[in-house]
Amino acid sequence: MTRRLLFLALAAGLLSLSLGSQDARAGQIPLPTTLDKLLPAGNFAVVGPEPDTFSGFSYSTSPVGSPPAAMDVTVSEFHLGIENGITFSGAFFAAPGAVVDYAIGYTVTAPAGFSIFDATLSGVFSTFGGTGKVSIGETLFDAVTGKVLGTMEISSPPGSVSDTINFAGVSSIRVQKDMILFGGSNGASVSIINQGYSSGTVPEPASMAMLGIGLTGLLTFRRFFKRTSVA
Repeated sequence: MTRRLLFLALAAGLLSLSLGSQDARAGQIPLPTTLDKLLPAGNFAVVGPEPDTFSGFSYSTSPVGSPPAAMDVTVSEFHLGIENGITFSGAFFAAPGAVVDYAIGYTVTAPAGFSIFDATLSGVFSTFGGTGKVSIGETLFDAVTGKVLGTMEISSPPGSVSDTINFAGVSSIRVQKDMILFGGSNGASVSIINQGYSSGTVPEPASMAMLGIGLTGLLTFRRFFKRTSVA
């Protein structure tokens, strides 16, 4: 009897380890979720009808440990017209007289045959009528080549609550977001950060070749038609 109980306990332990390793494996995380669930290597989320993949998340604060913790930051889908992306929601805050720096990074990848060709940034923040300031800036890199695609910034006060950049279509973008809150007299906070992307299909090489052949034929026909008319 004791032997059987030991065997069952061992089996249960092995099953638990197996399930635990499956939970730890990389995989898709449904949105909305919290940022801590997206931070482990290999975890990702997908957004949009032709879904973009959001992966490689990172999060840090200075001073270290400043709230909110990753588990208190909600990540949800963002949709505006043809823009699809993600929203970060949390109580990002700098007390009066304090300065807090938040860094958020991730990679967004278009589905096969698609390219991303613009990005938008918007946010909701407050300085509570005091002298505080908020600045959210980010740099976008081509995740394949490392080339800088552009930068965006929103701030208050003075400044804007949204920014947009356009660039040649790329398959994947690495986003490095830096958010600095100057508490000033009454504190400063950010509650929502929206990030959207527009993507479209990329013509296949064969289609481009056929288009080129068609244009060449059209030009040849026009030259022939002009010569015939002159004659």
